[in-house]
Amino acid sequence: MGAELNSEWEPRLLGLLCKWCSYGGADLAGTSRKKYPPNIRIVKLPCSGRVDPLFILKALHLGFDGVLVSGCHPGECHYQTGNFRARRRVAITKKFLEYMGIEPERIQASWISASEAGKFVEVVTEVTEGLRTIGPNQLFDEQRR
Repeated sequence: MGAELNSEWEPRLLGLLCKWCSYGGADLAGTSRKKYPPNIRIVKLPCSGRVDPLFILKALHLGFDGVLVSGCHPGECHYQTGNFRARRRVAITKKFLEYMGIEPERIQASWISASEAGKFVEVVTEVTEGLRTIGPNQLFDEQRR
């Protein structure tokens, strides 16, 4: 039965996207009818710099298998340095997860502008495939579907 459940398993990905750029790229991908994995659930944030490491830990606790943090390209943030702050926070959170025994690859960061629908599709596909390779988030089994 365990192998049967594993063959039906699909990774759950949470996308924390900047409303100015990455969310625009996701919206353009949708309106352009580009195909990407339906495994992502998107939360629109004012800026990627708003991402708190606790958001990431809470997502993993709720049963998500991975988290994608995405914002404006470095140097193009609408709030000047928000994406630099996000990049530092993601790096620190990855080290913390590794210390806890969780695969740091469960967290990914990407910089996508509003006109890069193709890049959004590529990133979501790549992150989803990476999560399939890693396997389900086993840390909080009682929270699983």
